[in-house]
Amino acid sequence: MTNKPPAEPDPRDDGMKETIRTVIYAMIIALVIRTLAFEPFNIPSSSMVPTLLIGDFLFVSKYEYGYGSVGTFWSMPAFSGRLFGHEPKRGDVVVFKLPRDNATDYIKRLIGLPGDTIQMRHGILYINGTPVERERLAAPISERGNPPPENATDYLEHLPGGVTHIIRKLGDDQPLDNTDVFTVPSHHYFFMGDNRDNSQDSRTKNVGYVSEGNLVGKAEFLFFSLDEHAHFWEFWKWPWAVRIHRLFNKIT
Repeated sequence: MTNKPPAEPDPRDDGMKETIRTVIYAMIIALVIRTLAFEPFNIPSSSMVPTLLIGDFLFVSKYEYGYGSVGTFWSMPAFSGRLFGHEPKRGDVVVFKLPRDNATDYIKRLIGLPGDTIQMRHGILYINGTPVERERLAAPISERGNPPPENATDYLEHLPGGVTHIIRKLGDDQPLDNTDVFTVPSHHYFFMGDNRDNSQDSRTKNVGYVSEGNLVGKAEFLFFSLDEHAHFWEFWKWPWAVRIHRLFNKIT
């Protein structure tokens, strides 16, 4: 009886295995980058207008402030503080997890550091008892697809430490324009939206003080932006909807 020679391996099998390995490696690399380096976010609300608009897409650096147990390592047991942590700076635009559920992502500007006192008086921001200087712009900033309200006024706000940014006000007697004095606890931060009269932030019970463990990362730059008449998946609208002048802008 004649023995049959062993069958030659099918090269298609090797090609399929190599493709699967490549896909798995790519997924692992992407997961590591998203977890430890950069994570994309999109802006769904107007609380940071005029700095950030609905339809903006941005990258957040996860390593800038180190790593907390909330929003970085998912189901790992909670731990206090941050690994490889660096102190955030006043004026940074930060993504954090909402304290009341530790799951919802918010993006706001860092106004109060641990130990600071924060108060709003007749629309003016006070930090440690000193009013923050603001300069009225000649006209509010207008973007295609996102015109300002008729009663909007934009100001340059000069925060202690040197950060200057634009805020939007609808008047100086709005519901959050006169507050009690907030004293920021140790290892916590106080955030406010640049659209001061249209922002759920640390002035409200819905947000309050944000623990250092809830910080996700620093908003770095925009990589894409669509006006409000188009969704990301509606690529056929991109030629008319993309805000080209906002692409790759650094967030300040």
